[in-house]
Amino acid sequence: MGELTDKQLDHFRQSLLTLRSELLVLLEISEEAGEAVVLDQSKVGRLSRMDAMQQQQMSNACRIAYRKQLLGVDAALSIMDQGGYGWCESCGEPIGVRRLEVRPESRLCIVCQEMREGGLGK
Repeated sequence: MGELTDKQLDHFRQSLLTLRSELLVLLEISEEAGEAVVLDQSKVGRLSRMDAMQQQQMSNACRIAYRKQLLGVDAALSIMDQGGYGWCESCGEPIGVRRLEVRPESRLCIVCQEMREGGLGK
């Protein structure tokens, strides 16, 4: 496997742009869900308030993950514009097309990603 073809690059650019749009929508939705919980006891019982606060915390965690992924997508688009998309930034080897299909924002090949996460080489 070597460099990606122009057709593959166009495909992955479109995948990244679509993912970027989806993440922006998810961020907007999670912003609304993460708004402060109103502690009005006349409207909501104690357990319902606890559920609402838990939902707020989950929304905040999702929003952090969406922002992180959005940064990865923007970085991948920038790397693509510079001509380096599809190459592992750690070892310099090509990133597998199947990996890019699943995570088009990937900047590491699967081996380097696993080593970074501690899955290999310990």
